[in-house]
Amino acid sequence: MWRISDTEMTTTWLGPAARLTTALALVVVGLSTLMFSPAVAQSSADGSILRLRLDGVVDPFMADYLANGIADATDTGSAAALIEIDTPGGLVSSTREITQAILNAEVPVLCYVAPSGARAASAGSFVLLSCDIAAMAPGTNVGAATPVGIDGAVGSEKAVNDAAASMRAIAEEHDRNADVAESFVTDAVSISAEQALEDGVIDQIAPSTQALLDDADGETVTLGSGDEIPLATAGAPIVDRSMGGFVGFLHTLLDPTLAFIFFWLGIALIVLELLVPGHIFSGTIGTVMLILAIVSFGVLPVQLIGILLLVAAAVLLIIELNAPGFGFFGIAGTVCLLFGGWFLYDRAGGVAVSPGVLLGTAIFVGVFFAVVLRKVLRVRRKPVTDANSIVGRTGVAIGAGLSPDGIVRVSSEEWRAVSEDGSPIPAGARIQVTALNGLTLSVEGVPIEREGAGASPADEGREHR
Repeated sequence: MWRISDTEMTTTWLGPAARLTTALALVVVGLSTLMFSPAVAQSSADGSILRLRLDGVVDPFMADYLANGIADATDTGSAAALIEIDTPGGLVSSTREITQAILNAEVPVLCYVAPSGARAASAGSFVLLSCDIAAMAPGTNVGAATPVGIDGAVGSEKAVNDAAASMRAIAEEHDRNADVAESFVTDAVSISAEQALEDGVIDQIAPSTQALLDDADGETVTLGSGDEIPLATAGAPIVDRSMGGFVGFLHTLLDPTLAFIFFWLGIALIVLELLVPGHIFSGTIGTVMLILAIVSFGVLPVQLIGILLLVAAAVLLIIELNAPGFGFFGIAGTVCLLFGGWFLYDRAGGVAVSPGVLLGTAIFVGVFFAVVLRKVLRVRRKPVTDANSIVGRTGVAIGAGLSPDGIVRVSSEEWRAVSEDGSPIPAGARIQVTALNGLTLSVEGVPIEREGAGASPADEGREHR
């Protein structure tokens, strides 16, 4: 469905901001040379056809790519720009940017829904009808353009009326059946290529790109400026222009299945970071994945019920960590995960999480929370049954030393420790445990004369075995 809200692209940043900023900065620096480098198969020449692809979600990356591609077709003297479409829809602002670029183009723009099985759903139907020549391959469909909100319900009457008026105006601009086109918005109608041709919504059905160019050759189209231009497309060379580089990578990330996977991987890694602090990668990577998932949810046609079920699943699985066995909360969380993934997107537009990925993710998350994290918690909470077993042992201060608190290594284990008399103990210095207070050791420095010829700091992990 057509998304009526663009504010969802603004997300709440989670996790340690400094780490995330550093990680993202490294990514941007490493890939910045590719960011604005669209890939062109060959140099455009007068009389060529510049082919663009609207594949996937209609987002700001796609809008810039198509608008710039149409401008390039004009600058290079191309005979026409060709947009091949296969999209479930996307953002309103991005859709308007694309349709404005098409309607005001100084070069003919042909749109082609292909290959068989593709669709110009939601935002895609606006783009298709904006083109000077609208064509579809057999076995494709167009329509289902009713605007919806994040709750999955049809948008407000104001939003629907605005979208319907826009669709009617676009259809009338090219003398197409405005009534049927408007029903895409008002009644969420979706029709096949054959029905679209019969209803006068498109101009032709073509089994291939070359067939489309041959059939369109010689037709006269009227540009937004009012100029009439005869098409010279038969036999014209086709020049492909892809997004390329970093922008293409970012657009690829806005995938419904990938967003679902990133959501759960992000949560799992963040929870792991909270339970086992001290290592940067799980928390940083998890935060980046969760942000990417949230941004994707803002662009894709998500439903509120799906989001609520996914949040409920995460909460229940975290509660399960504190419950014995894998019982009610674990089962309930897994069920919420499955239903949340199933109802996450508006499936009427062809957007859905792959069933295989949904099942695999449920198994992974269940095992991760029930086995991996539970064992981590068990190790962290394991009581010291005999305080005397560690009191009196010697070890070594590591990290930055103690000033007066820090980390020490005793019997191959790292402990948080505090200097008993408050004096600093440098890194690498020998220490002796004098007391155990909860999970914190009280230690004192070992004078040189007491060290004797004993083990070096590197040998402390093998004492008292």
